[in-house]
Amino acid sequence: MFWDKPLETIDCRSLQILQLDRINTALERIAATPGYKSFYDSKKYKIKPLSSLEQMKDLPFTTKQDLRNSYPSGFLVTDMEKVVRMHSSSGTTGIPTVIYHTKNDIDNWSSLIARCLCMIGMSDKDVFQNMMTYGMFTGGLGLHYGAEKLGAMVIPAGAGNTERQLKFIKDFKTTVVHITPSYALHVSEIIEQRNLLDGLSLRIALMGAEPYTEATRLKLEERLRIDVINSYGLSEMNGPGVAFECLEKEGMHVWEDNYYVEIVDTKTGMPLPDGEEGELVLSAINREAMPILRYRTHDLAFIYPERCACGRTHRKISRIKGRTDDMFIIGGVNIFPSQIEEVLMKLPQVGSNYVIILSKKGSLDKLSVRIEVNPDLFAGDLRHLTQLKETITRKLREEILINPTIELVEPGSLPPSQGKAVRVIDNRDKTV
Repeated sequence: MFWDKPLETIDCRSLQILQLDRINTALERIAATPGYKSFYDSKKYKIKPLSSLEQMKDLPFTTKQDLRNSYPSGFLVTDMEKVVRMHSSSGTTGIPTVIYHTKNDIDNWSSLIARCLCMIGMSDKDVFQNMMTYGMFTGGLGLHYGAEKLGAMVIPAGAGNTERQLKFIKDFKTTVVHITPSYALHVSEIIEQRNLLDGLSLRIALMGAEPYTEATRLKLEERLRIDVINSYGLSEMNGPGVAFECLEKEGMHVWEDNYYVEIVDTKTGMPLPDGEEGELVLSAINREAMPILRYRTHDLAFIYPERCACGRTHRKISRIKGRTDDMFIIGGVNIFPSQIEEVLMKLPQVGSNYVIILSKKGSLDKLSVRIEVNPDLFAGDLRHLTQLKETITRKLREEILINPTIELVEPGSLPPSQGKAVRVIDNRDKTV
C-alpha cells in the first residue's frame, strides 16, 4: 500500500534534483536570517547555493549545543506569527532545544506519518491506541495527527496506567498500538499472565523512543502474535516519521524527499559509504519554520546499499545500535546496552525487565546486571537459578568480553518502565 506512490517510488535522479532544490531554498532562507546566518559565520562558512549534493559535506555540522546556543528563536527563519506549534526536546538538564513548526510543517509532518502507517498496512478501518507521552515530547502528537490524517480512529491514551490501557485495548478492539519497547514488554507480560490474548484484536505494535534489539522484537511478536514495527525519529527532525520499517522488516526507509541522510565517521566526521556503520547525520530540508542542516544525531547506524523489495526507492537505515554517548567503557572494553539486551532477550527464562549497574571497587570498574526471571524458577530447584546465572554470565562474557556480576530477581522486583526505560545506572562516581 502507498500513501503517495509517485514520491515513494521516485527515481534516484529526480530525488537528487528535488533534494538539491530544497537544500538551496533552506540555505537562501538561512542567509536572510541574521541570527541563523551568524552561526555559519562563526563556522567561517560562506553561505552560497550548492551545485551538487556532493558539496553538502562542506557545510558545518549542527549540534544540540548549537541549538541550545540559539535559544529561544535564533534558528527560526520565518515570522513568529506564522508559527503554530513548538516542541522542546526531552532533555532534563540545561537549556532546552526548541523546534518551531508552521501550519504547512504540521500538515507535511502528518502526511509523512500517514505515509509510514499506510506502508505497514494501516487504514481507516484501524483503531489506533497511542500509548506515548503527549506534550513537549513529539512522539504522541506526531503519530496522533498522522493516524487521524490516515482516517484511523485514534485513542489518545498517553503513557502509563496499564489497567486503563488494557481496558481500552479490549473494549474498543484496538488493532494498532504505539508504545515504547520496554513498556510493551511489561504490558505483554501482563497479557500473557492473565490469558487475555485470545480476546484482543491487536495486529500491529509501533515501537519508538528508545533503542531495542531484534531479540526483543521477536519476543514481543511471539508473545502477542502481532507484527512489531521499528520506527525512528528525533525532535530536531520533527519527531517520529523520519524513518520507518516497511513489512520487509529489514531496515527503515528514510523519507529522503524531506531528510538528507549521511553516515559519518564518529572521529573524523567524514562521510562513509553505504554499508559502513557510523554516526547518523540528518538534514531537515523541507521545513518552513526551522530548517536544520547536517545535524549530528549521535545515533549509530548504517545505510543499506541494496534497494528494498517493497518497491520504495528511498534508502533504508539499519536499526539504531545505540548512541555514541550511551556507550560505556569497562576495563578498556567499549560496551553498548543493546549488546546486553540482545543476549538476555534470547533466553526464554528471562522476564521483561533488567537494569545494568556500573560501580567502582577501588580503582576498578564493575558491571552488574539485575534481571527479572520467570516466577517458576523460584518455585523449583534452586539449581535451575544457579544454572541460569552461569549461562547468562557465559553468554555475556562471550559478547562483551568481560565477566559481569549477575543478580536474578523475581518478576515485579524492578520498577516497570512506562516511558523511556532507564537501563543503565552509573554509580561509578560514588564510593563503593
